[in-house]
Amino acid sequence: MTPAPGSALRTHVDKDTGVAVLTLDRPERHNAIDAGTAEELSATWRRFRFDDSVRAVVVTGAGERAFCTGIDRDADVPQPTSPYAIDDPLIAIGPKANDYWKPVIAAVNGMACGGAFYLLGESEFVVADEHATFFDPHTTYGMVSAYETIHMAQRMPFGEVARMALMGTAERVSARRAYETGLVSEVTPSGGALAAAVRAAETIASYPTEAVQGTVRAVWSAKEAARTQALAHAPHLIALGNLPQDRQAELFTHRRSGDFRTR
Repeated sequence: MTPAPGSALRTHVDKDTGVAVLTLDRPERHNAIDAGTAEELSATWRRFRFDDSVRAVVVTGAGERAFCTGIDRDADVPQPTSPYAIDDPLIAIGPKANDYWKPVIAAVNGMACGGAFYLLGESEFVVADEHATFFDPHTTYGMVSAYETIHMAQRMPFGEVARMALMGTAERVSARRAYETGLVSEVTPSGGALAAAVRAAETIASYPTEAVQGTVRAVWSAKEAARTQALAHAPHLIALGNLPQDRQAELFTHRRSGDFRTR
């Protein structure tokens, strides 16, 4: 499928296998998500819901440096004046937020941080290149990590989620450590994550679709109530704990590149 002019997404649907590959295509911005990209993601999941030729999806990022680095720092994110509400621009970028229950596999190459966890957290499982790293920069820049930690708490032990969120940019979790803690289901040689994810997706897509989608719903039902309840608290925690945007920007501007430990 040819992307629209200016599109930040590439989609390719293999009609023979039933696998769609959805690629975040902003490598010059580390595949960060701006308002337009967020809208495209939401629209794509909704379109795939009604496309019976799509039976499984692989989501990945273009280039070798990053899967996704969350919200684009240059994106304009206006907020309501009420202290009781926030407008999260990434709230609907994931498949489950768009009532999409066909299986989704994430293929992670390079960095995955911050808002990338909206996509990883709503995928069925994650395959990662051996050079992939995971981290959550929110606290470093005076922001509450709420949605991100809630998504990751469904996949990783409590202490690992807490450490990743609280250490901010000072630490990055290696693909191997992510595998050991359950975030990643398979680690591949560098450059191999996409192919491995597609192979798994092709296998899943070859099975009767009703059974597959029913299994996806069953797996998610085991934790959906707790996840939904936790997400309901997220806007209030963010509204209370985030620094003003100008102060966040100041901290981000004075960040020191390369000053982190990988574990």
